[in-house]
Amino acid sequence: QPQLVESGGGLVQAGGSLRVSCAARGIIFSIKDMYWYRQAPGKERELAASITSGGRTDYADSVKGRFTISRDNAKNTVYLQMSSLTPEDTAVYYCSTTQYGVHYWGQGTQVTVSS
Repeated sequence: QPQLVESGGGLVQAGGSLRVSCAARGIIFSIKDMYWYRQAPGKERELAASITSGGRTDYADSVKGRFTISRDNAKNTVYLQMSSLTPEDTAVYYCSTTQYGVHYWGQGTQVTVSS
């Protein structure tokens, strides 16, 4: 069963940068598409960024040009580099992947952007 562990969240001032990481176990990481979702207080969880096994990336309009998703298959880790952060980026960030049609989630990491 996949296990996903996020890290790297924290408190950052508006305009700053932060990188969150997600270490994966229990999967053949290199063949998996990986996703970063986020859930702000009182809002639904939304897809922020994705990266295919081949390295193709996609972003929500709200983060395009500011966030970069990447992966290191040797480390079984996916990253989300976030820059030009605003208070609207405050959320719990979740790493996710699928296996046999089932979504698996990490525990999430809190990112708080102060104004």
